[in-house]
Amino acid sequence: MSAYAPVTPIAQAPPEVRSTYMTAVYVRLLFGIAAFILSSWWLFTTGLAESIATFVLNTSWLLILGGFMIVSWMATSLVMRMQGAGAQYGAYAVIVAANVLLFATPLWLAAEFAPGSIELAAQTSVAAFAVLSFIAIRTSKDFSFLRGFLMWGGFLALGLIVLGTLTSFNLGLWFTIGMIGFAGAAILYDTQKIYRTFPVGTETIAAIHLFSSIALLFWYVLQLFMSRN
Repeated sequence: MSAYAPVTPIAQAPPEVRSTYMTAVYVRLLFGIAAFILSSWWLFTTGLAESIATFVLNTSWLLILGGFMIVSWMATSLVMRMQGAGAQYGAYAVIVAANVLLFATPLWLAAEFAPGSIELAAQTSVAAFAVLSFIAIRTSKDFSFLRGFLMWGGFLALGLIVLGTLTSFNLGLWFTIGMIGFAGAAILYDTQKIYRTFPVGTETIAAIHLFSSIALLFWYVLQLFMSRN
């Protein structure tokens, strides 16, 4: 048997290497989530969340949805070009900060008009993320076929958002449900891709992918629970 090489995908690495890698990925993911929570809390305590929400609601809410889709695309498409730990951490910080700003409006609206929806959406998203991650790693099914669906589905969703912005058309409940399914597919694809193709040294990049996927899921789960009020 040949010795393990650093460029070998984690799935083919010895068990101790796999365990260390995945632990490092999820620790970085938790740090990103913690930074998001603390930054969002700061926006609320300083009153900036309300100011951001007021600005957004006086312009176009659908433009913010489009901005969120673009940030998600940047996270998954551009971050792989980052070289060096410093650049990767910097990209992670920018993506977390962008999500904090984009989430300020829905979180403020949820806190004001749909009490309890933030907590419920967070719990649902975490539970779904855990189940989908387990399936992606443990199953023998290959989810690489989802790549085309995610690429074209993302373009379609962005196109619908632009169309809704130009025509003031309400995308409605079914769009939200469809995007929850889209986010679930992204978690399956990203998690399995990380496990099967990423080598040691890509822990931060992997965490960025997963952070963006769970943020997308939380965004639309929150929209779903808010629509019930």
